[in-house]
Amino acid sequence: MELQIKVVLLAFTVSVLSALIIIPILRKLKVGQIERDDGPKSHLKKQGTPTMGGIIMAITIAICTAILCFIFNSGVEKEIVMKILPLSFVSVGFGLVGFVDDFKKLVLKNTKGLKPLYKMLGLLIVAVGFVLYLLKVCNIGTDTYIPIIKQYINLPIWLYIPFAIFVLLGTTNAVNLTDGIDGLSTSVTTIILTALTAISMIFDVKEVAIIGCILIGACLGFLLFNLHPAKVFMGDTGSLLLGGAIAGIALYLKMPFILVILALIPIIETLSVMLQVMYYKKTGKRIFKMAPIHHHFELSGWNENKIVSVFSIVTLGLSILAIFVV
Repeated sequence: MELQIKVVLLAFTVSVLSALIIIPILRKLKVGQIERDDGPKSHLKKQGTPTMGGIIMAITIAICTAILCFIFNSGVEKEIVMKILPLSFVSVGFGLVGFVDDFKKLVLKNTKGLKPLYKMLGLLIVAVGFVLYLLKVCNIGTDTYIPIIKQYINLPIWLYIPFAIFVLLGTTNAVNLTDGIDGLSTSVTTIILTALTAISMIFDVKEVAIIGCILIGACLGFLLFNLHPAKVFMGDTGSLLLGGAIAGIALYLKMPFILVILALIPIIETLSVMLQVMYYKKTGKRIFKMAPIHHHFELSGWNENKIVSVFSIVTLGLSILAIFVV
């Protein structure tokens, strides 16, 4: 536990220092938020707020991983630290795809950003690489834990590979949709990551506990600047990174099904968009005032802090439930 606390503090410190350096640079480069005209009117004042802040989390992960590899350069600790590399890779890899999208939109002023086909291809390459690494290098097998009944089932490899890729892509998309108001995605994902880290400690998976602590510290440091009123937004760089981190850890723990409980808020956000689109195409009417659903609550009179608080409390309750059922 002492090591995990030190890792959280290290990552938090690196994250805060990185933010203090990077946010002024983003502001100087005028890498600012572009708000939708058809979105909540209260968001128009956020126009120009520095975004692409997910770079802060990516840098924190890279620096902390490098520091740990340098410190623990021999013995059992080195073996454990080396095992966090694929989890760092999948997080930063998804973040890199988001960075390219953000860079095109915000720096090159291409409002469409990365073409959806290329974006999906980039995410797919990272997902396939990670899944194959787990199977061929880490040799974790295809056995998958089922919460509540607390049993493992062995999936055939032809089913496991597309399933794992779906978990990675689905989670990144869900977290991306949750990122819509100040501090929401960061708060929710920090709680999810904390629950996954606690589960890794229960099951004594030390490498996941370490990368989990790095991610928690990185998120907490970023959150200082992302809470309402936000001084920086994470952009696709951050939301895709965090989605990849959550899904990657869940797959490494052989517990992707636990995300049905832990990530219920991002799942609901995704379903709200799907239902809105399908219902509108069929009837020409809307189910929600605006999707994703956090905008519905916003247009219903909830302020941003209330939405973040309620969604975070719900996620905390779900996290306690998830820990209980594993």
